[in-house]
Amino acid sequence: MTIGAALPLHNGIDATVQLAREAHEAGLRSAWFGQTFTYDSPSLAAIVGREVPGLHVGTAAIPVFGRHPLIVSSQAQTAQAATAGRYHLGLALGTKQLTEAGFGIPHDRPIRLLREFLTALRPLLETGSTDFRGELLSAGTPLPAAVPGAEPPVPVLVAAMGPQALRVSGELADGILPYLAGPRALAEHIVPAVNAAAEAAGRPAPRIVAFVPGVVTADADAVRRTATDSLAFYERFPSYQRVIELSGATRAADLALIGDEETVAEGVRRYREAGATEVVFTSTDLGTEADRHRTWKLLGELATG
Repeated sequence: MTIGAALPLHNGIDATVQLAREAHEAGLRSAWFGQTFTYDSPSLAAIVGREVPGLHVGTAAIPVFGRHPLIVSSQAQTAQAATAGRYHLGLALGTKQLTEAGFGIPHDRPIRLLREFLTALRPLLETGSTDFRGELLSAGTPLPAAVPGAEPPVPVLVAAMGPQALRVSGELADGILPYLAGPRALAEHIVPAVNAAAEAAGRPAPRIVAFVPGVVTADADAVRRTATDSLAFYERFPSYQRVIELSGATRAADLALIGDEETVAEGVRRYREAGATEVVFTSTDLGTEADRHRTWKLLGELATG
């Protein structure tokens, strides 16, 4: 199992590069960046990956609404070329609230759009060309779309947790990026569904990259209070409400791994047993700076142990 960390987006680029160096020096294998309305995450990943040789970098995740496969392919291939093959592209369905408020477009038929997006995108990443005409989007290459040095083909993962998204991801993607999906939800619902879809499509077993909030700390009560407030944002969305419930939890913070080294290491073990092939820790800055260093030290030990 490889272990990484999602880096916060509220720092400047130089500070983010320094955080990534610290993560790599601690033994973490990857750094991941979300996509909001601030930084362009593939660009940020390309900068970090080029500045920190050996560290894998990823985007988790770019919503397919408001984007086009040609543009995302260019971004992803450029990041892959800049990082000597260490970039991982994550896509997401996004949410109705943010899509419609931000882009002013309807968040309609997300599963169909995801299927069409992946169908058009995969040949772009693999061959630099595509010719796709769907119901919701079309993509062609009147000019070549391959980026020199973007090898091997960029792996594509999807932030999928619902049954339909898992089916599409198993058929067309290289893996999934579940977040706030505890070991129970992974083992009983998510991993079997995506594995079955991949097998039916004749594809290899997909990567299961579990994103998990977690902090190693001596003041678990205080950090959990902070986590309760910070993670409550996700409780507004039906997709997260569902997976939190399937995990046997009531609040998003119930799924955070917070405590001493033994507690957090045991939590990582449960994710591995549930089928996670990789674990990426998020929210490692919910405690003190010393807590973050403790967290990354443990994760580095788990990654290299």
